[in-house]
Amino acid sequence: MSATEVDPIEALLARDEIRSLPIRYAAAVEARDVDAMAELFSPHARFGKYGQGPDGLRRLMTDSLAGSLFAVMLVANHLIDLQDDTHGSGQVWAHCYAQTREDGFLEQLIKYEDRYEKLSGRWLFAHRRHRLWYGTSHDQSPLSQPAANWPQGQVGVGDIPLADPEFAAWWRSVR
Repeated sequence: MSATEVDPIEALLARDEIRSLPIRYAAAVEARDVDAMAELFSPHARFGKYGQGPDGLRRLMTDSLAGSLFAVMLVANHLIDLQDDTHGSGQVWAHCYAQTREDGFLEQLIKYEDRYEKLSGRWLFAHRRHRLWYGTSHDQSPLSQPAANWPQGQVGVGDIPLADPEFAAWWRSVR
């Protein structure tokens, strides 16, 4: 069955479910929740030296997030092509803001090239290729500012990062 033969309602439902994958991935990165990330990947997905399937992804992301104090990814421009009723491909852009222990405050523009598959009634990532457009570190982290105390102040550190115990402990140690 070609993409043009996929039932239009099924295609809409598939695209909606697939569209949630990178958003859920970004939320899991923000929460440093490798189990939530692993749930988004097919058991067939490969992660190089880290292995295959959800366990391979867990090993990769545990290593990748080890020095992360926070990361926020804004997801945009998601293009999805369905090959049939169980396979698709796409690309999605992400703008990432992160604070790491080693590199400080970072900003990245990332293009993900994805393949999707539907297994047991769920759409999952079959493959994600992370392609970096740029990554830059900033001399000073915007998190070195005093608290904004919104709504009284619009400039400064907000309450979101300070609600994370690991981040808050780090922030107190560098203040």
